[in-house]
Amino acid sequence: MIEIDDKIVSADLLRECFACDLGQCKGICCVEGNAGAPLEIEEVETLEREYPNYKPYMTPAGIEAVEHQGFMVVDDDGDYTTPLVDDAECAYAYQENGVTLCAIEKAWAEGRTGFRKPISCHLYPIRLMHFSNGSVGLNYHRWSVCAGARDCGRKLGLPVYKALKEPLVRRFGEAFYRALEEAETLLKKQ
Repeated sequence: MIEIDDKIVSADLLRECFACDLGQCKGICCVEGNAGAPLEIEEVETLEREYPNYKPYMTPAGIEAVEHQGFMVVDDDGDYTTPLVDDAECAYAYQENGVTLCAIEKAWAEGRTGFRKPISCHLYPIRLMHFSNGSVGLNYHRWSVCAGARDCGRKLGLPVYKALKEPLVRRFGEAFYRALEEAETLLKKQ
């Protein structure tokens, strides 16, 4: 573990390789799992406010799930998550050419919203843990559906944190990302 300010970072983010490979996984992370994607409380208001902008990209079943369950649900652990369609795919997911994608991100890519997607989705396979003292843990979540991404990352020599530069900067800022780069350099010298 590496401590950077109030963040506890798993060294696996610097050592392990990862590069999302939608051709291999087909976006299955938006379909499988035991709950929806984690949400930060601030994101719930944004999801509601931006709904008219990304709703046109959602499936009818996804729209029904949101209108019945709300923009978020509380999972068995008491965490806020995205609602699901039939306890499977995220309500905000849609299919395009056999790949499951995010309706929110599609609206963002087309300039219809400034909200890209929930930060937990953008950061995946990094999962955040919030501690009672206010610090945040960053862990690498290994899931079998991402085997292709691990292979692709190894071929490219791309550590997890470098593959996720954009969402890491979005969530924690440039200075934190530069500190990760410095930590990787120090780790390689050991």
